[in-house]
Amino acid sequence: MTDTVNVLPHMKELREAWRRQDFKFTPAQATEYDILLQARRERVKFFFDNDLVCKVSKSAMDKRKEAEEED
Repeated sequence: MTDTVNVLPHMKELREAWRRQDFKFTPAQATEYDILLQARRERVKFFFDNDLVCKVSKSAMDKRKEAEEED
C-alpha cells in the first residue's frame, strides 16, 4: 500500500465512513487509515526531499527574477 498509489481517494472514503459512523472508526478502519496516512506522509516527504515542491509564491518568484535582471 505504501507504493506510489494515490492514497487520497481511499483516505477520503474512510473519512466519509467515519462521519456516517458517529465519528468512530472500527479497529480495522483505524489501522487502514493509519497505514494510508503514513504512506501519504512518506510521499510528501519524498517530494520535499527531492525539491519537487514549489516553496516560493509566484509573486515572490517574479520579484526575485526582476531583481536578478536589474543586476
